[in-house]
This record gives sequence, structure tokens and C-alpha cells, in this order.
Amino acid sequence: MIEKHIVLEDIDPVVFYGVGNSHLQMLKALYPKLRIVARDNVIRVLGDEEQMAAFEESTEKLRQHVVHFNALKEEDILDIVKGKRTIDSVPEGVICYSMSGRPIKPRSANQQRLIEAYEQNDMVFAVGPAGTGKTYLSIALAVKALKEKTAKKIILSRPAVEAGEKLGFLPGDMKDKIDPYLQPLYDALEDMLPQAKLQDMMEKHVIQIAPLAFMRGRTLSDAVVILDEAQNTTPAQIRMFLTRMGWNTKMIITGDMTQIDLPHSQKSGLIEALHILNNVEGIGVVNLTGKDIVRHKLVTKIVNAYEEYDKERINQD
Repeated sequence: MIEKHIVLEDIDPVVFYGVGNSHLQMLKALYPKLRIVARDNVIRVLGDEEQMAAFEESTEKLRQHVVHFNALKEEDILDIVKGKRTIDSVPEGVICYSMSGRPIKPRSANQQRLIEAYEQNDMVFAVGPAGTGKTYLSIALAVKALKEKTAKKIILSRPAVEAGEKLGFLPGDMKDKIDPYLQPLYDALEDMLPQAKLQDMMEKHVIQIAPLAFMRGRTLSDAVVILDEAQNTTPAQIRMFLTRMGWNTKMIITGDMTQIDLPHSQKSGLIEALHILNNVEGIGVVNLTGKDIVRHKLVTKIVNAYEEYDKERINQD
């Protein structure tokens, strides 16, 4: 009899073990000559050497299935253990899967153009109204790169500009003060990565989330770098950010020209950057519209109503 310890890396062990350890109980039934005990992300296995080897192989295939799909069903376990299925690849068109197992993929023509622009260029500007999936798809692309090991880290940033209201003094340390500005980025990451894994990646700086001011002086290499809400950067800020680009790095800059929260006397850096860099080879620009909105259907109506109001006000002026 031999004993081995198998570590479940890069996945949420709760998904692997199943509700009430149902998946683990199934594996115990499928490998009756083994004593299997799981704690956290470590499986301790004791028993027959031949069945141990088969269990190790099946466990790795199941782990890779969870890495891809963030989900595991009883039929998946049976098919993989009995050799009826090879390790599944992510279907064409799917970027990755959410923690609920939902496929994350482009849902409009312009969203597909964003994916293609990312694949063809090292720097992409994605500009459009709220709800068009700019930030969410960008983070999905970054998570995919991390899982496929084409990037070593994800760096997410946005300017700390208040949306039309003064928040005043914020209590706590530096992280507590800046987190309210960065919450949309946390929300997207939590939808795509297990909580424990996300926390571990952030502690090890594999995933870094920081205000734009923290980018100064850095060279960002081997990473997918996303600047969100770029319409609220000044010309100096966005120029500083864009020149942080290092080797083997992709940058995605997202923004919404209708939600500029800078003082009226301050020019948006995003508008200036798009004008200056419009014809630079290696930079892609994707313009999303109200037709690409994937939030509640009322969001589309709200965006359209405000666009009409803005046009009328411009004509009156």
C-alpha cells in the first residue's frame, strides 16, 4: 500500500468536491480499493498502487475540466473516469466561464470586434456607453491569458475620480480608501475566479488592482493591463499610462465619452489619445454603441433617451 497527497491547484475545491462532498463520495465509490480523505485543496489517498495511478490521472483530468469550466457535474466525472471523454477544450467563441459555469463570450458584432482587435493588436481602445461589456470582456480576456499562461499577471487600473458627488473623508488605510473606486473590477474578477484563488493571486501580486496614480515609474511587462474609465484621465495621465507598456504586454483602454466626470475646464485624456493615436499601427480602436448593451433592456432605452437629449441641447446652443 502506498500513500500520496494530491494538491488541487487553480480551482475552487468546493466545486471539485461537490455539494455535501457528493463528487468526492462518487470518486470513493469508483475507486473502492483506495482510502480517500480531502481537506481544503489537498486530497490524501492511501491504497492499491495500480488504482492509485488511475485515480491520479482521473483527478488531473477533472481538475483541468474545472479550470476550464468552473463547474463539475456527476456525468462529467463518470465520463472522464471511465475514459469516455478526453479533456474538454473551451468551445470556439467562448473566452472563459463564470463561477456559475456560464460561458462568457461576445454577444454582439462590436463585442466580437473587440475580441478580434485584442488578438490582432498589442493595444486596444474600447469606447462605448454603459452596459456594452467593455470592462467585463476585457477582464475575461485577461483571465483567459492568465489561465493559458500567455501572461504572467493582470494589472487593472482606473482613475480615482468621483462621479459627480463629493465622498469626503474615507476612513481606513490606503487600500480601504481606493477600493470604492475599484469595486467594479473586483466584481468582474469574482465572477470569473474562485474567491480563495483570487485572494491568493492578489496577495502574490499576480493580479494587481491600483489607482492610475500608482502606475508612474513602472514598466509593465508580461501582463495584460487594463485601464478602465479612461475618459476620466487627464492628457498627462493617459500619456504616462500608455508609455508604461513593456515587453510581451497587451493593453486595453476602456471609456465612455458620455460619462466624463472631470471638471469642465479639464480636457479628457482619452479624447486626446484617440485623436493622436488613431492611425498608429498596432493600436486597435473599437467603438461600441447602444446596440451592444447587454444589461437590463431599460439601460438601452435610458442611454438612447440621454443621447437624444444631448443632441437637442447641442442644437439649441
